Amino acid sequence: MASSSSFITEIMRIGPLVITNTVVVTWGIMLVLGFLAWAASRHLSATPGPWQVVVEGIVASIEAAIRSVLPDHYRQVMPFIATLWIFIVVANLASLIPGLRSPTGDLSLTAGLAILVFLAVHWYGIRTNGLMSYLRHYLQPNPILLPFHLISEITRTVALAVRLFGNIFSLQMAALLVLLVAGFLAPVPVLMLHIIEAVVQAYIFGMLALIYVAGAIQSQQLKFKREKE
Repeated sequence: MASSSSFITEIMRIGPLVITNTVVVTWGIMLVLGFLAWAASRHLSATPGPWQVVVEGIVASIEAAIRSVLPDHYRQVMPFIATLWIFIVVANLASLIPGLRSPTGDLSLTAGLAILVFLAVHWYGIRTNGLMSYLRHYLQPNPILLPFHLISEITRTVALAVRLFGNIFSLQMAALLVLLVAGFLAPVPVLMLHIIEAVVQAYIFGMLALIYVAGAIQSQQLKFKREKE
């Protein structure tokens, strides 16, 4: 993988295990976010200070977005979707720090995130509807469509990984080319473009994951609702 992109470099080897800068930055982001989450929840009060106001604003915004898609189960999926959103935003913006590269510009990381979403979709679907009831929705409206349902599960997972990787990788390449051509004459526009694109791509990935999870949870509930009506 290290030879496939100039943005991915090998840091060290532990036997057959290759540790790249993607792994190091990813673990660094997780440790920092874990520490910030711990610190933010240590001194909560009824009269919040500036830090608590910022945290509550972020949580409230994410909750409102999830509730608009999945009003009856938003508490159930919020920990997963919120963590996904926050991690991807920070990962996308990591390359703003000199010497770091966005780990989401590595297909191995975005593939891992897509697989995580794939597993979460089925876990939430089975947990909410039961195993047999959830699996039955693949045979609707006609069992002949089962192969197409299975193909769509695979293709949307692949698309989820490739979309995020392609956009972040191309964003880094575009920023590099602009800096090579214009030097540091246009750093602010490039910086603003990077920030906007990083946030947008994180939002798209998280929203697609939320829609997939909502579809799995509501796969049988909508059918039962129609039957009652």
